[in-house]
Amino acid sequence: MKIICVGQNYLEHIKELSNVKSKEPLVFLKPDTALISKGRSFFIPNFSKEIHYELEVVIKIKKPGRYIERKYSNQYYDEITVGIDFTARDLQKKLREKGHPWEKSKGFDGSTLVGNFLNKNDLPPISNLNFHLLKNDNIVQKDNTKNMIWPIDELIEHISKFFTLKIGDLIFTGTPSGVGQVSFEDNLKGFLEGEELFEINVS
Repeated sequence: MKIICVGQNYLEHIKELSNVKSKEPLVFLKPDTALISKGRSFFIPNFSKEIHYELEVVIKIKKPGRYIERKYSNQYYDEITVGIDFTARDLQKKLREKGHPWEKSKGFDGSTLVGNFLNKNDLPPISNLNFHLLKNDNIVQKDNTKNMIWPIDELIEHISKFFTLKIGDLIFTGTPSGVGQVSFEDNLKGFLEGEELFEINVS
């Protein structure tokens, strides 16, 4: 199982980080050791003083495929959820300044949270899903998948040109604006179409 992540897929998020819109999806990978076990807290690592939450819609691949045409992409997933890509922003900035890869800032142990999955047939069209994140019961991120620069089916087409997709692979589809720092004892809750799919505490 691999964790495939897409960066800079919402225009307002690109603006808030002063980045430049790329001509194609920005894709990076995380190891499976990045996943947080069910019921565990998120532990702030000692190598960072600026960990950010990034809420994302996540899909789970249900069958193998490569070079998948966009019109067939929806046949490769049934389950959808929301999750968090925890990012060591200070470390990421340092690595970027040096022109180095920044996997260490994204793929460290326990940097990835995945919520409970829902069946796509029980939801509105995947191109029109509302999702939001509560931090200490205050909304900090809120958006709709219609605002993606590259829609999910287009992402699958693009990603499968480079990486064979296998059963159980997770695709994080990008975060909207509103990312911010987490602190000790914060509480985070993720929602998709009004249903709470995860809750996690920061330790």
